[in-house]
Amino acid sequence: MPSALPDGDPAPATGRLPAGALDAIASTPFGVYVHVPFCRVRCGYCDFNTYAIPELGADGAAEVSGYADQVLRELDLAVDVLTDGGSGPGPRQVETVFVGGGTPTLLPAADLAKVLHGIRDRWGLAPDAEVTTEANPDTVTPEGMAALAAAGFTRVSLGMQSAVPHVLATLDRTHDPAAVARAVAAVRAAGMAVSLDLIYGTPGESVADWRRSLDAALELAPDHLSAYALVVEEGTRLAGQVRRGEVAMPDDDDEASKYEVADAVLAAAGMQWYEVSNWARTPDQRCRHNIGYWAGGNWWGTGPGAHSHVGGVRWWNVKHPRAYAARLGDAGIGAPRGSAALGPVLSPAAAREVLTSEQQADERVLLGVRLVDGLPIADLAAGAAREVAGLVAEGLIDGRAAVVERRVRLTLTGRLLADTVVRRLVG
Repeated sequence: MPSALPDGDPAPATGRLPAGALDAIASTPFGVYVHVPFCRVRCGYCDFNTYAIPELGADGAAEVSGYADQVLRELDLAVDVLTDGGSGPGPRQVETVFVGGGTPTLLPAADLAKVLHGIRDRWGLAPDAEVTTEANPDTVTPEGMAALAAAGFTRVSLGMQSAVPHVLATLDRTHDPAAVARAVAAVRAAGMAVSLDLIYGTPGESVADWRRSLDAALELAPDHLSAYALVVEEGTRLAGQVRRGEVAMPDDDDEASKYEVADAVLAAAGMQWYEVSNWARTPDQRCRHNIGYWAGGNWWGTGPGAHSHVGGVRWWNVKHPRAYAARLGDAGIGAPRGSAALGPVLSPAAAREVLTSEQQADERVLLGVRLVDGLPIADLAAGAAREVAGLVAEGLIDGRAAVVERRVRLTLTGRLLADTVVRRLVG
């Protein structure tokens, strides 16, 4: 969730959606994203909408302690909006929940459980619902994981990033590599699935360093693994270091080589790629919540800066935790909880956009082409379909899939150049 919000049209204070946006809400899968914007420290590469608790001043701890109640107030608003003021059925139930950040596990496990119970009370959870929280390894305890599992969490995504101390130092990550193994053990003991996040292309990281991180991750036998190329975002501390010449800009060729190493190593270990940056041991262990994003599904995002999408309407919340709290009627951080501290609830949406049919078609290509199943050639515009033969000839699209299955499916080279393929297919 990048910290810079896009431009858009004004969002109504009620949060009401345009006519037709809710037509399929009761018959299509629905997810909930919960953004927890708090961290102990801000990593130098991070461009997400997060706030180190010391940055929030003397009231920082109070903001954290009252945060679950604010999310529940937004969920109340969501119920009203998604039932069109009570006149419609709303979502049939919640298929997936994803708690991201920031560092969600800076909140007490009881608060994360409270939010999940709030989601269940409002809509119900599917019997096989996937419920994920992100976590930094140094915030994981056996007791906390057991409490999350008891509340209904099924999956934990750990921010491992690297197994090499000097790489972690460049990224400003604070955890000891040994903490990852302890965190995985705690998640496993609680009966939840494990996903590990890695970053490659950090300045000063050698191919041997990257292979060491992959091997260390695989030794922990994760169910799912994500590997992302480092992006230097403007406004981050890392961008300043690059600008001053203190560290080198990540090199595209180096990142491509490391992606190829990752694909080979993970495939040899039985991990199957299903999205350009994601691998899973089995199809059942793919992240269903993220697949919902890539498939253009419906979800409500709660929290500062969170994005939502329902029926072709996308909106995003105000960024700062205090602005978010104020929209939801919180009269003051640290004020006593209760009616005297709460005012009327207004939508925390900063702006929104209603996607045109052309935009939705382009997004189906943009996101669908990154998936292992690809997308039907029949879904492409006529001009884009004519590009397929050239992309096959260039080795970017699998020829057999294009000819026999009539689908666009990326080759390994195509995955490295996915943005190029998308540009060609959307004209």
